[in-house]
Amino acid sequence: MQEKLNCPECVDLDRRDFVRLMGTGAAVLSGAGLSLASEPEKLPMPQVIHPAEELVKELFAGLSEDQKKNIQLPWNHEARGRMYNKALGKPIKDVYTKPQQELVVRVLKAMSSGEEGYRQFSRDGTWDASKSFENCGANIFGDPTKDKYAFVFSGHHITLRCDGDSEEETAFGGPIYYGHTPMGYDSKNIFNYQTREVARLFEALDAKQRSKALITMGTPGEHEESVSFKEARKHTPAGLATAEMTADEIKLVDSVMRTILSPYRKEDVDEVMAIIKRTGGMEKIRFAFYTDESEGAKTNEKQPWSFWRLEGPGFIWNYRVLPHVHAYVNVSSKA
Repeated sequence: MQEKLNCPECVDLDRRDFVRLMGTGAAVLSGAGLSLASEPEKLPMPQVIHPAEELVKELFAGLSEDQKKNIQLPWNHEARGRMYNKALGKPIKDVYTKPQQELVVRVLKAMSSGEEGYRQFSRDGTWDASKSFENCGANIFGDPTKDKYAFVFSGHHITLRCDGDSEEETAFGGPIYYGHTPMGYDSKNIFNYQTREVARLFEALDAKQRSKALITMGTPGEHEESVSFKEARKHTPAGLATAEMTADEIKLVDSVMRTILSPYRKEDVDEVMAIIKRTGGMEKIRFAFYTDESEGAKTNEKQPWSFWRLEGPGFIWNYRVLPHVHAYVNVSSKA
């Protein structure tokens, strides 16, 4: 039975048996912008050179056989597509040499939009409850010198991956996860700017649109299943569709997309937008704002939503604001 991705703020990380998988074998948007074409555009996926992946190959080439035993898993291992709240397997400090650790940092920076993106990934250098970069994990699935492979970086409130498009028609190499411990509406939360930008869109909506966008009962849930396309197909996406918005509101949608994608490298952003076009365009994306409480944290005028969510045929961005940020992302035209 699959384990839940849990958050350890109130539970000692050392007491949590979070990962047992190792023992089981285990920016800017593209120039095309946010097309609202009514028909899916059958565009080819972007073909680009990935600096991060080249660094992963360099990292792999320098690993000893003993190191590979600790961090390498088969491409088709179930752990590859999971989300993590601590290091998967052994932490970086127990596996990698100092020069190799510096190379892992270079990989992460190449996966980001630059220093600002990396600052957000690292939560301003704190790495949240992981406390340090060295306590996070960096694993390689498959063999970068041969066929399909993926690099997966894991730590508290973070799961990032890059794979040189080994996972076809899928952005970010698979589902990603990010978060930060400060309360979601607090300016100390490094991702608070994303909620502020979404709030600008909500404030521009008229009363009828807001009524459709607001969900007053329940929440979209968390963990991997909250961004599972298999689960999503069981219901009609909640909220207000971009197709129901005015031209001025669509400009704010454009700004929201630029904002939430801003920490990521351009090639990932381009891939996200290509997938959205292939699955019906931005007009299919719905915005939903949830007012029910989350983990005992109640909403009010100053903190109006516990979650906000963007969902379309091949795109899910599920963002928990309260009591602190957990964001789950899945983008794929294979949905």
